[in-house]
Amino acid sequence: MAETIIVGVDGSETAQRAAERAARIAANMNAELVVVTAHTSDNTEVVKIGTDTWILDDAEQAGKVAEQCAAGLRIAEPSAKITASAAHGKPQEVLVSEAERLSATLIVVGNVGMKGLGRVLGSVATSVAHAASCDVYIVKTVK
Repeated sequence: MAETIIVGVDGSETAQRAAERAARIAANMNAELVVVTAHTSDNTEVVKIGTDTWILDDAEQAGKVAEQCAAGLRIAEPSAKITASAAHGKPQEVLVSEAERLSATLIVVGNVGMKGLGRVLGSVATSVAHAASCDVYIVKTVK
């Protein structure tokens, strides 16, 4: 059975670094990589400007962030099987629940928020490390 790796992204440079590391790991392990973006609201807004109408949807935007990252990773690691998804909830909760749902063996996160005030208040990486039922790899994305 092929292994599954989960990586969380939010469009930031640091999340991109963690995703790049996750893609290399997935390629080396011949594992599937699932790029996940969380969205904390389910807002949908219709914007009209002149004769043009746009529908702005949080879930759709989160999906686009995940797919954009996954598309770049597919180019960088063509041998890796990479998919994208978005889910509603706090990032740490989404990563843990997606890992459980997909029976993932590894969650990859960046170390943003693990220093200073973030360390006291908690970070996604810290929360995931405490709650995950699988291994967690914390990529040093911030020095």
